[in-house]
Amino acid sequence: MTSFVKVSKVEEGTRLFRWFMRHYPVMPQREFHRLCHGGQIRLNSSRVSGKEFLREGDVIRIPPTIQSYAKQPEKKSGTGNNFSLSDLDVLRKSIVHNDSDIVVFNKPAGLAVQGGAGIRMSIDKMAAALFPYDKISLVHRLDKETSGLLVVAKNQKAAQVLSESFKKKTAHKEYLALLNGTVKQKSGVIDNFIVKGQMFDSAMRLNGGTGQKPQRAITEYKVLAQTGGNLSWVMFLPKTGRTHQLRLHSAFCLNAPIVGDDLYGTEKQLDNSVKDIFVTKNLFLFAYKITFQHPSTGKMITLKAELPSFMKTVTDFMELPLP
Repeated sequence: MTSFVKVSKVEEGTRLFRWFMRHYPVMPQREFHRLCHGGQIRLNSSRVSGKEFLREGDVIRIPPTIQSYAKQPEKKSGTGNNFSLSDLDVLRKSIVHNDSDIVVFNKPAGLAVQGGAGIRMSIDKMAAALFPYDKISLVHRLDKETSGLLVVAKNQKAAQVLSESFKKKTAHKEYLALLNGTVKQKSGVIDNFIVKGQMFDSAMRLNGGTGQKPQRAITEYKVLAQTGGNLSWVMFLPKTGRTHQLRLHSAFCLNAPIVGDDLYGTEKQLDNSVKDIFVTKNLFLFAYKITFQHPSTGKMITLKAELPSFMKTVTDFMELPLP
């Protein structure tokens, strides 16, 4: 029997041909094109070529002859990757871009990017559940505590191209952060070394180091505003991607740890005049903008994300500018 399927939000931007290959992976490609040519596969009642891009709410006509090609995603037992519909809906609502090759999330603070021991929810495992017909791969990282834009590849080719792009720094990320302290120099470049989540300084060098090779860490920064309670609203443009780089540079190079940083800023308390407006302990570090080359089209893409509500409440109250 002929059936009709409505395109969901997460499938928006996918080509019709790719959509069928996901849902009917054992169907021969020549059969797909034959059905399109014969008008048996339709989109919103119109004839198709298979190259059409789908939009949320589009209706696809599925002829009865291809139902036998449908293949359900395999269920993995014992993996612990069982997510509720509400869990996956939270991730779905955080999507800012989605097509056949990539999906970009505005990652919530507190959600791990990569799964591991003791981690029930993570972007990689949840995205795999959300897109069961794609091969989900991480191509860069954000700290669990950091919110903002995260690009995820949906096939092997995209993963290879994007991983190389982030490795060679042809992809660019910009962050916004609220620092607990007054940054005296309004702009500059921090260029030093980090090893094992610590600043590599002369004392560490004299003591023989940590046994690990120090990594060069470079961060360009600009103070966008300073406000009551000795807070600094800063834009970061990291030129390298070391573990906790922006958090370390804020706390030890600018002498102003990021608000909410329990790891590097515990000794510096918020000024009493502003403490009451911070109703969360989340980290006030946000990856708000990213520019990269699309792995298939080759075109440069720039995406921006909206501030999470816990940050927007504070920035609106303090009338802090956005770049």
